[in-house]
Amino acid sequence: MLTQTTSRVLEPSDLDAALAVLDREPVANAFVTARVKVAGLDPWRLGGEMWGWYEDGMLTSLCYAGANLVPVCATPRAIRAFADRARRAGRRCSSIVGPAGPTSQLWRLLEPQWGPAREVRARQPLMITDHMPEDIQPDPYVRRVRKDEMETIMPACVAMFTEEVGVSPMAGDGGLLYQARVAELVGSGRSFARIDGAGNVVFKAEIGAATTQACQIQGVWVAPEYRGKGLAAPGMAAVLRYALADIAPIASLYVNDFNTAARATYRRVGFEEVGEFMSILF
Repeated sequence: MLTQTTSRVLEPSDLDAALAVLDREPVANAFVTARVKVAGLDPWRLGGEMWGWYEDGMLTSLCYAGANLVPVCATPRAIRAFADRARRAGRRCSSIVGPAGPTSQLWRLLEPQWGPAREVRARQPLMITDHMPEDIQPDPYVRRVRKDEMETIMPACVAMFTEEVGVSPMAGDGGLLYQARVAELVGSGRSFARIDGAGNVVFKAEIGAATTQACQIQGVWVAPEYRGKGLAAPGMAAVLRYALADIAPIASLYVNDFNTAARATYRRVGFEEVGEFMSILF
């Protein structure tokens, strides 16, 4: 039993305590919760370490340290401990992402050693809804992507990622990890698209993280030649219908504050801003 204030790498036996922390904020923590519920806390299966912060022997804060560095329910004292651990380990992540307050504090502590970042997105509204919109009909042509349509959906996924993040997901390992992630979402029935008669993707989105309490919609994209034609809101309504019926009672997403068109679309579909995320991209 830990009786002092300390941080350490969590082990599989700490799973219940970690889930109790994650359950405190089920929407904001959906990404990390989904990974932990599938993989547990074994670093090899989880794809990274889970750091824990203890106050008087109680686990109170977490930080996922994998391809992303993600503070979870992290207090200022926990953030300082996580920053110390991250500095000692060296930067292995491609981004830091999480609730804006703790993430901003973490970046202030890490920037002298890890900076400069390629891009800092300081304000990304977190939006949620638990119901379908009354005045927007779901696009009847948006459906689940089939497993035999990987070659159809991949170019759209790569285009969305490159447009959103600023670098291609095919760099580095030739896209192996990214293709595996897309295949996982398609295989689990969480990839959705409208595909025209010529086999071109018109609209697409995924439900990236899913727990019994909340899910997170991501990768929303309309083909450039179809933008401005009113397809985004009905497409989102269609994905939302699948999300609420099949996945979880609350759907969430986070969006760049400067993307005024997307924010307006999400509000039209019924999403409300309930918090703010922050992302630091390397």
